[in-house]
Amino acid sequence: MDTKEQVTIVLVPIGALGLGIDEGDVERGIAAGAHAIALDAGSTDSGPAYLARGVAKYSRAAVKADLAILMRAREKAGIPLLIGSCGTSGCDQSLDWTRDIALEIAREHGLAPRIALLYSEQDPQQIARSAAEGKVAPLAPMESARPELFRSCERIVALMGPEPYAAAIEAGADIVLGGRTTDTAVLATVPLMRGAGTGPAWHAGKVAECGALCSVRPREGGVLIRVGRDSFEIEPLRPGNRCTPHTVSAHMLYENSNPFLLHEPGGMLDVTKAIYTALDDRSVRVTGSVFTAKPYTMKLEGASSGGWQTLMLVGIQDRRVLADIDGFLHKMHEVLAQRVRSAMGDAAGDFHISLRPYGWNAVSGLKVPAHVALPPEIGLMFVATAATQDLATQIAKTCNPWFFHLPVDEDQELPSYGFPFSPAEVERGQVFEFRLNHVVSVAQPLELVRTKFVQLEEPAHA
Repeated sequence: MDTKEQVTIVLVPIGALGLGIDEGDVERGIAAGAHAIALDAGSTDSGPAYLARGVAKYSRAAVKADLAILMRAREKAGIPLLIGSCGTSGCDQSLDWTRDIALEIAREHGLAPRIALLYSEQDPQQIARSAAEGKVAPLAPMESARPELFRSCERIVALMGPEPYAAAIEAGADIVLGGRTTDTAVLATVPLMRGAGTGPAWHAGKVAECGALCSVRPREGGVLIRVGRDSFEIEPLRPGNRCTPHTVSAHMLYENSNPFLLHEPGGMLDVTKAIYTALDDRSVRVTGSVFTAKPYTMKLEGASSGGWQTLMLVGIQDRRVLADIDGFLHKMHEVLAQRVRSAMGDAAGDFHISLRPYGWNAVSGLKVPAHVALPPEIGLMFVATAATQDLATQIAKTCNPWFFHLPVDEDQELPSYGFPFSPAEVERGQVFEFRLNHVVSVAQPLELVRTKFVQLEEPAHA
C-alpha cells in the first residue's frame, strides 16, 4: 500500500458485541491509529425467536461489559464507534435495549457522547402495500411476494447499508447504534466516507465482519483493517495470532452461497480476480476487489409466532432398539399419534409429534447409510407442538407411558428407558419462524431508516 495514499484504519474488536472483548486488543488497535471502532451485534444465526420477541441472545451483563470497554476507548481516542444490528435482531425494541445500556454506562463513567439511533424496523402493513405496488421481490427459495405474507409477520426489519451510519457521523454522532444492518456495511462505512475504494472497503468489511474468524485462531479477539484506494490489509489484534491468504480468502464462503460474489444494498462485491498476498507471518494484503453499483434494495427479515411445544427426553441403550432405530421410531410415532387421537380426540386440535434421536440422525434428519455402525446409546427427544402450551403438555402427558416404556416386541417384558427429569415434561414455550427472504426497492438509502439522537448532559465534574 502506497505510503502517500490515504488509508483508513478500522478496529474490529470481536465478531459480535457480547462475546467478550479483550481490553488489550482494543488498546493495540487504538495505538495503531484506528480511525473508527466498528462491529456487529446481531445475526439470524440463532433463529427467529429473537426477532419475533424483540429480545437479545446475549445477556445484558455480557453486552454491557463489552460496550463499556468500547465507550471508554472511544472517548479516549476521540473516534466514532459504530455498532450494527443491536440486540441480536436489530428491531426497535432491541435497539432501545442497547441504547439504555449505553446511557447507563455513560452515567456510570461520566461520559457524554452524542449517540445516534438508526431504526430499521418496518410496519408490516406498509411493507404489504409496497409488495402490492411491486416494490418487493422474493429471493430463493421464496417464490411469492403476496401482501398477506408480510401482514403475517409480527416484526419486519430492513437491512441497512452504510449510508445511514455515514449521515449520522456527519451530523456529529460519536456513537452510532444501528438497527438491523448488513455486517459488512457497518465496517465499510468509515473507509467509504474517507475515500477508500468501494471494492476494498466492502471486501475488507466482509472479511473482518466476524473479527478473528478470518485468522488461524478464530476465537482470539478481533482484527485491524487498513483500507486504501486499491487494496486493503488485515491483521489480528492479538499477539501470536495470524491471518494467512487462506484464512482471509476463505471467509468469503462464510454465510455466503457464492465464494466470489456478495450482494449488498446498492451493489455487488466481486472478488473473482482478488489476489491475497502475505505481507509477513501475520498480515495479508488483498487487491483486485471490485464493487459494482446496482439499483438500491434492502433485504427484509420477518418473523412470526406459531404453536407451543413441550419436550420429553430419554436415553436408550437397549440393544434391541438400537438394532433397528428407524423401525423403532416409526412404530413409536404411530403408537403415540394414535394414543393422542384415542385419548384426547378433537380436543387435541391440530397437533404434531416429532421424535429426534440424538446420536443417530437428529442433526441432519437424513436416512443413515446401512453400513454405519450402531451407536452405544441414543438420546431420544420427544417434541409435541400444539395450539397452546397446555395442549402441548397434555399431549406429552398422554404419550408419557408409551414414550418411556414402549417395547420393541409385544411379547417383550416392559422396558424402562432412562429419563433425566421429573416431572418429565419440559414446557419449551412458543414456536417462531422466519417468514421472509425478500428485498424491497427504495428510492434512496435512508428511505426506510429513522434516525434519532440522544445525549447526556456534560457531567458536573468534567
